[in-house]
Amino acid sequence: MTVKTPFGADSTASEVIEGIDLGGKRAIVTGANSGIGLETARVLADAGAEVMLAVRNVDAGIRAADEIGGKVAIAHLDLSDQTSVRDFVAGWAGPLDILVNNAGISAIPLTRTPEGWELQFATNHLGHFTLTTGLHEALAMRPGARVVVLSSVANLRSPVVFDDIHYLRREYDPMEAYGQSKTANALFAVGAAGRWAGDGIMVNAVMPGVIRTGIQRYFTEEGFQNLLDNTGRPEGKTIPQGAATSVLVATSPLLDGVTGRYFEDCNEAEPYPGTGPRRGYAPYAVDPELAMRLWYVSQEMLQT
Repeated sequence: MTVKTPFGADSTASEVIEGIDLGGKRAIVTGANSGIGLETARVLADAGAEVMLAVRNVDAGIRAADEIGGKVAIAHLDLSDQTSVRDFVAGWAGPLDILVNNAGISAIPLTRTPEGWELQFATNHLGHFTLTTGLHEALAMRPGARVVVLSSVANLRSPVVFDDIHYLRREYDPMEAYGQSKTANALFAVGAAGRWAGDGIMVNAVMPGVIRTGIQRYFTEEGFQNLLDNTGRPEGKTIPQGAATSVLVATSPLLDGVTGRYFEDCNEAEPYPGTGPRRGYAPYAVDPELAMRLWYVSQEMLQT
């Protein structure tokens, strides 16, 4: 059954968390120094959670923590650097209730990591793969723990092209590569949900909406407006609205026991029908067999 809630596209993060007490709970939000990551961390902290801001720019993280107040800590995390990710995991002690895989990069020129990996896939998927699997034991300590994986409607742009994930032979297209990484995020949620259901861990993907934040630094104004127009919401979302679906999926009792789904506008999304505003997901983004294949391919790349 498709999950429906009383909330929608215009709901804010503060509205969806109203009345929820997160006292005693521990959360990590990646990319929490700005944009919807900062707003997500803020409302989790306001609800009583102990929140770790996992950030690449520590100075910006300090400013964010000062802005949020409450039980907020900061740790360095560069998702494009596997050593940094493993160091972060090694530094975490004790249980974990909420992990929000929020950080990401979008539509950048072709860039490779030292391993030769395309940077969007390496950051958006492989970095979060190592982070989340590395924190599995911490999540399993808390039955009912939740993992929120930020995907995007850009999943409609590309499946994971297993024959050439890192653009070694095909022509590079920045938005196509972004779409591939966002499909990988959605597939990771499906794969982790299947593996970890017995541990009581819920893993879901979300599309936050199109919000003007730093992630669009490589977009022209015309290109960004076209992106908005294609989703049927030409005015876009505010940052509080953009954080709402992440916060809902991370905290709401309405979603108890729900795992392996894809959410948009604070409700479970429907498959994209192929015409009209670009919303929802492509079937390949939630295919269990492709999720399993991606899991094994990721392990092979990471030699884990």
